[in-house]
Amino acid sequence: MESSFSSPSPSSSGRFKLLDRLELQQFQDKYVIKSVDYPNRGFSIGRRDGNIEPFTDETISGTPSKTSTIYGVAGTIRLIAGTYILVITSRKEAGDFLGFPVFRITSMEFLPCNEALRFSTSQEKRDEAYFLNLLKTVVSTPGLYYSYETDITLNLQRRYKLSPGWMAKPIWKQADPRFVWNKNLLEELIECKLDEFIIPLMQGSFGAAQLSLKDTTATITLVSRRCTRRLGTRMWRRGANLEGDTANFIETEQLFELEGFKCSLLQIRGSIPLLWEQIVDLSYKPSLRIINHEQTSKVVERHFHDLHQRYGDTVAVDLTDKHGDEGKLSSAYAAEMQKLPNVRYVSFDFHHICGNSNFGNLQILYDQISEEFQNQGYFIIDAEGEVLGEQKGIIRSNCIDCLDRTNVTQSYLAQKSLTAQMQRIGVLASNECISMFSEDYGKFRTLWAEQGDEISLEYAGTYALKGDLVRYGRQTLGGIIKDGMSALSRYYLNNFQDGVRQDALDLISGRYSMNRNGPSPFQLNGFESVSYLPVASALVVGGLTLTSFTLHQAGRNAPHYVSTVLWAGVTAGVMAFVKANGRQFCSRPRLCGLL
Repeated sequence: MESSFSSPSPSSSGRFKLLDRLELQQFQDKYVIKSVDYPNRGFSIGRRDGNIEPFTDETISGTPSKTSTIYGVAGTIRLIAGTYILVITSRKEAGDFLGFPVFRITSMEFLPCNEALRFSTSQEKRDEAYFLNLLKTVVSTPGLYYSYETDITLNLQRRYKLSPGWMAKPIWKQADPRFVWNKNLLEELIECKLDEFIIPLMQGSFGAAQLSLKDTTATITLVSRRCTRRLGTRMWRRGANLEGDTANFIETEQLFELEGFKCSLLQIRGSIPLLWEQIVDLSYKPSLRIINHEQTSKVVERHFHDLHQRYGDTVAVDLTDKHGDEGKLSSAYAAEMQKLPNVRYVSFDFHHICGNSNFGNLQILYDQISEEFQNQGYFIIDAEGEVLGEQKGIIRSNCIDCLDRTNVTQSYLAQKSLTAQMQRIGVLASNECISMFSEDYGKFRTLWAEQGDEISLEYAGTYALKGDLVRYGRQTLGGIIKDGMSALSRYYLNNFQDGVRQDALDLISGRYSMNRNGPSPFQLNGFESVSYLPVASALVVGGLTLTSFTLHQAGRNAPHYVSTVLWAGVTAGVMAFVKANGRQFCSRPRLCGLL
């Protein structure tokens, strides 16, 4: 359906700008969303059928039952009963990206636009209830950012290589689809040509800090963009799919701006691009399993071919352990990399060489890759916009999760590049480095530590481990305690929460296709973890309690020995049963397979 109002025009500067102040009016039969500054621009969506209509004077008849302010429309989704529209209900300014304000979403809400549920079967009603529970998970998604005035999914170097008129296009057309979190949710708004209302959301991290070096003011901005091609949670999205897309793939850009100069360094991270899994089973560290597949070599080749097309020559830095399950996975990775002549693979056992506190030992890694890293360079332009240098390649880092060890390593390389940039611009002498300026170096470290925490929250559900190494260059007692709490939280979330989170991500990303006529995805065989885990836990705890009690009484009454043995046997049996069926008692995704 085409909108009846005229196509939006770029601002006087030639840039496209989204409508940023919106009013949501709720009528009995529809929602009306319109601009506060331009009251004739808006649209309605039917509350009974979810149909979107262009804004006309006849759209509004009567008085709305409720009027509220919203800050954007993030898209629509169709479930069994019909349509739901996702609106941004609160936001917080996070800083500027190349002079344009960037906002972080602090709350969202799904508004129902359907009446079909009353005609649904009992199973459809149960399915819809579960889908609605998934939408509750979606609205609490962390780390969503956007701008009304520019696209934030494109790095500085790519922006400068686009045609001069690209900023006059609607922002959703400017965006890199890999990093548009709500890409699937925008389809209906795009079809209705509501360009002024279509906000591409980027999930990841955004932070900025002001530096004061030798009486000069500079800005450092850190942007991490999370790819949506293999979106998922820590344990349920590992490795690569058959197309070569990897889990937790993130492009991180460090921007440095000083006296008109702009410098950009890109780094990427992503899961080991093999077919592998690590299924939760109540154990603290589930075993890794490499999936033998005839397409494995092609998967690795596809992944690195895509990186070469986008970023240039690639150096793959593998930070995994060289023993145990990690060692087997690392060896399989190394074997595949030997088949790729144009990619350099560097194996660096982070835990063995750096331990928990020897952050400075990353110099050993840097010495191995410094020649390629320096030759890859960084993108730099002067105050007149003239390109003085381009980044010609990329460092791709990974550990197992691509979170903790990876973040420490990337921050170390970013520090090396930042010093080189400052020396080139002239703010630092050739014998000076950023670490000599404690206040500014502290801001740099804080940016990277906070970025690591935010990325970890999105993938693992907790703050990053080893954050002290990034923030202080060493571990502290407080950091050790924090890491211990985060490790326990990861265990709980991975085992008992992430199956639901994975379903929510598969639903909103479009990986799961809604089929009302197909079988319910929630009719499972075997155990239902939500029902059986509390029972099993209660039996184990009760058995241990009664065993302890009867053992205490046995010293005064010999027949209690029989009770002790009986309850100890029951408890051991329950524990053995739970352990043997550990996977059944864990929260697991129901909508899509692992690949």
